[in-house]
Amino acid sequence: MGDLSDHFSLSEFEQSQTALQRGIVNRCPPELVQYLRTLAVVLLEPVRAQFGPLIVTSGYRCPALNAAVGGVPNSEHTLACAADVVPVGGWTDTLTREAVVGWLAASTLPYDQAIDEGNAKGSRWVHIGMAPPGQDARRQALLFRDGVYVPFNVTP
Repeated sequence: MGDLSDHFSLSEFEQSQTALQRGIVNRCPPELVQYLRTLAVVLLEPVRAQFGPLIVTSGYRCPALNAAVGGVPNSEHTLACAADVVPVGGWTDTLTREAVVGWLAASTLPYDQAIDEGNAKGSRWVHIGMAPPGQDARRQALLFRDGVYVPFNVTP
């Protein structure tokens, strides 16, 4: 049981190996916790219901942590509006990042961005973001390939 939603807790959105290694205190300001709650209830719980338990590998990022991990200055993570997730059992031949992005793209959920992402070390995750307060959801489905973001094409 989580304190943000049925399956997600605030602590998992604040945890960060990079923050621990660099002595960065990564605590979501109380006024932003409501956005993490909305993200968990409106987007992450439906994804979890479809694909199974998820691990939040990157949730809220304070500005210092965001800079330390190379995040863009206006990252939805700094606004408590995004999470990077992987399945508890890892990606498989049938449970793919593309399946998650495609499912979100075909859904009516109000996501802002769904991105199949990764880094040079070979780690792969799906970024799921909601529009920051006062903005409309762009419903951008993207793939990060060869260092660039390309549109995800939903096949009928």
